Amino acid sequence: MSEDMKELKKELAKLKRIAMEIASEIHDIVEDTIWTNHVKLPELSKKLYDAVEEANTFKEKYAL
Repeated sequence: MSEDMKELKKELAKLKRIAMEIASEIHDIVEDTIWTNHVKLPELSKKLYDAVEEANTFKEKYAL
């Protein structure tokens, strides 16, 4: 595997990790503090949507 391909895969892993961290934050709110922190869900949902779109676009662009 070329160095360029390794770097692309590393960047994709980073983008996926960011999305998973946001998803985890949503999960924690739903599981533990839904009644007090539900107001954070719309913003977090938008951030998650954008992060997944970015990762998918990157993956598609570089055929990973």
